[in-house]
Amino acid sequence: MKKLTERQNILENTKVLSRYHQLGNLLIALEKRNLPNEIVDFINQHIELLNSVSDSEKYFAKTIKEKENEILKYIEKKINIVPKNHYRKRWLSLGVGAFGLPIGITIGSVSGNMGMLGAGLPIGLGIGSVVGSNMDKKAFNEGRQLDFEVK
Repeated sequence: MKKLTERQNILENTKVLSRYHQLGNLLIALEKRNLPNEIVDFINQHIELLNSVSDSEKYFAKTIKEKENEILKYIEKKINIVPKNHYRKRWLSLGVGAFGLPIGITIGSVSGNMGMLGAGLPIGLGIGSVVGSNMDKKAFNEGRQLDFEVK
């Protein structure tokens, strides 16, 4: 697997530097896995493209994040490997939308006070957190979880 080139110009910009280190940590976690050649080629293409981008360009931080997201989506789609807390982060928002709002609407309708709509949101948040955490535990137990967390 290709490596990220060392860049001296990003040392002053903490946002770019942290994203760059995070992508480097992702690559290290992926190197520990025995990945199919198709996935390694996909990752190498993205790393080559990122290495060719000048770090002085204003959209460099955005490009780093885009490449990281594309790599993570691809490995999830192809071999079902996910970073730590992937499902918990996804299910927090799903829990609020899918469970919390309907519960809040029900509570508001029953009580006759639609101000109670917000009461369902923490319930949905809790449901989403529990479901996502359980899915993360299952992924860990099955060996489908990377030693990497998206921040």
